[in-house]
Amino acid sequence: MTTSLNGPSALPAAGGAPKSLVIFLHGYGSNGADLISLAPYWRAALPHTLFISPNAVQPMPGMPGAYQWWPLDSLAPTARAAGVRQPAEALNAFIDAQLKQHNLTEDKLALVGFSQGTMVALHVGPRRAKRLAGIIGYSGMLADPDALRTEVVTKPPVLLVHGDADAVLPVAALHEADSTLSSLGFEVSSHVSPGLGHGIDDAGLKLGQTFLTKVLG
Repeated sequence: MTTSLNGPSALPAAGGAPKSLVIFLHGYGSNGADLISLAPYWRAALPHTLFISPNAVQPMPGMPGAYQWWPLDSLAPTARAAGVRQPAEALNAFIDAQLKQHNLTEDKLALVGFSQGTMVALHVGPRRAKRLAGIIGYSGMLADPDALRTEVVTKPPVLLVHGDADAVLPVAALHEADSTLSSLGFEVSSHVSPGLGHGIDDAGLKLGQTFLTKVLG
């Protein structure tokens, strides 16, 4: 049985039916309310965009209101590679349902991930049959770069943003993801924020807005 996702949303600032869609994928131990807080920064520039921020597939035991895309017991490559596949079916079903509900096509959808959510976005997006408008990955990594080399189907443009003081996922993860994606022919832009830890700063928000405005038209 596929877990159905749900979470908070922000309707298009201009009113009416959305002409584009942004789906936020939050980090480990967080929830949809966390990243939907980014929507107010971008709504004016994207007045016809619907923002949705589903809670991840698994509630975290003993932590009310906290969710995970998969149990992050280990960041070892084999554990990451197995883990990142767990939420793929549920997320793809959610994406398909949202596109159908709002009568939109993949080229009007962007995924925006943070941390573990970035890993999920970079796993699911390039394996979809029709190319997404774009993927933004904040403070994340490619969970399974070796598999992507053989499993890539489509190549949406990607923006990667990371802090050089990130103690959770070191900034080397950005450089590794950039290198792998670029070598596979993705259009990748990346930014390292000096002094930023595991988070999103004003520079990252502005870059995200510019990227989304471009790819969503």
